[in-house]
Amino acid sequence: MIRRVAPAALSIERQVEIGTAAQRQTVDDIVQAVRECGDDAVRQWTAALDGVELAEYRVAEEEIARALQATDAALLRALQKAAERIRRFHERQRRTSWIEPEADGTVLGQLVRPLETVGVYVPGGRAAYPSSVLMSVIPARVAGVQRIVMVTPPHKDGSVHAAILAAAHVAGVSEIYKVGGAQAVAALAFGTATIPRVDKIVGPGNIYVTLAKRAVFGTVAIDMIAGPSEIVVFADETADPVAAAADMLSQAEHDPLASAVLVTTSAALADAVEAELSRQCRELARADIAAAALRDYGAICVAANEAEAIAVVNRLAPEHLELLVRDPWAVLGRVHHAGAIFLGHNSPEPVGDYWAGPNHILPTNGTARFSSPLGVDDFLKHSSVIAYSATALARDAAQIVTLAESEGLGAHAAAVRVRVKGCEAGAHKDRAAGMHVNRTEEMHGTVRKMYT
Repeated sequence: MIRRVAPAALSIERQVEIGTAAQRQTVDDIVQAVRECGDDAVRQWTAALDGVELAEYRVAEEEIARALQATDAALLRALQKAAERIRRFHERQRRTSWIEPEADGTVLGQLVRPLETVGVYVPGGRAAYPSSVLMSVIPARVAGVQRIVMVTPPHKDGSVHAAILAAAHVAGVSEIYKVGGAQAVAALAFGTATIPRVDKIVGPGNIYVTLAKRAVFGTVAIDMIAGPSEIVVFADETADPVAAAADMLSQAEHDPLASAVLVTTSAALADAVEAELSRQCRELARADIAAAALRDYGAICVAANEAEAIAVVNRLAPEHLELLVRDPWAVLGRVHHAGAIFLGHNSPEPVGDYWAGPNHILPTNGTARFSSPLGVDDFLKHSSVIAYSATALARDAAQIVTLAESEGLGAHAAAVRVRVKGCEAGAHKDRAAGMHVNRTEEMHGTVRKMYT
């Protein structure tokens, strides 16, 4: 059911994000059609691929109101409470603009501003994921994004899952469209008469969505190229094999391509977890999916010692990492690569998926080596602020000219020289000494206004 793999041979890298040649060609055709024909292409591809023909793609306020009424009261309360926790966590990530004048009149700073319009893709395939709506939208709202456009595939009857609409309402989505797949991504990237063009597209999707995000990157920004879910459980002899197996299955049930790996220093625990995986998997509603994931992308690895186990973990750079060990805090400092880290026996991965507050949209397929969870920074952009006085320019001119001429850029050098000559001729003079410094609070006030 699940492989035993030696530490040196263990890998969870998959090539599923690049798709097949046929899939890539289909996505290229869809993206090009939407770019050229807009709504007509969106309708044609939605009818062809999803079997849905709609006269109106935008979700009406009345439909959202009906969804809220149809959503179980306990679920709605849970969504609202989870949203509060997610918002509170992400508010700690906020950045502010800054500006600092120097005595010679130089002023340097950085303006931090939110993106204006963001597109959020919400899957509508094997299951509905209202939690992903919260995780995609709330950081954008915290960042200050004013217009958030959500796209999601409709059901065959043209409806959208009530829980998805309820979560969108709770999170603060501006507008929702019943469009999915590569045609939805292309519509967000290029804009149509119906669907607005956005600055960035975030949110997980199937291989066609992933390939479409690759195709439009550069026209718009994207969050990441996300692959199937994955978890690595690092456990020692203190771990409960029942819990460890349950945690592995919590990711395996997502997708046949999901990966669930146990890295342990205990051969006895490895045997017990393997037995538990077999027993628990049979009892799952999604047993076929979980079994396929364990068979094809699952593994159990017994390391000789803790150091070898941690080295394996860092090489895998997993999306989710659980530390089911005697002293997880002692191990934490040696973990260099992981999307989200769950410490101790009472911190199962679903706590992070739904409730704790940190984002559950995470780097996969080893990309935690160089990328991070979705957060407020993903919805901000920075502008540098540079203001020189005549005194400062005269002081630095020679060095700037030297650097420009070393690169063969004479016009760069000339742009500095003409100003220095003008200053020497008295055409430009600095204001009274200290003027810029004395205006510090005024400048900070201007930056605060621009930011808010």
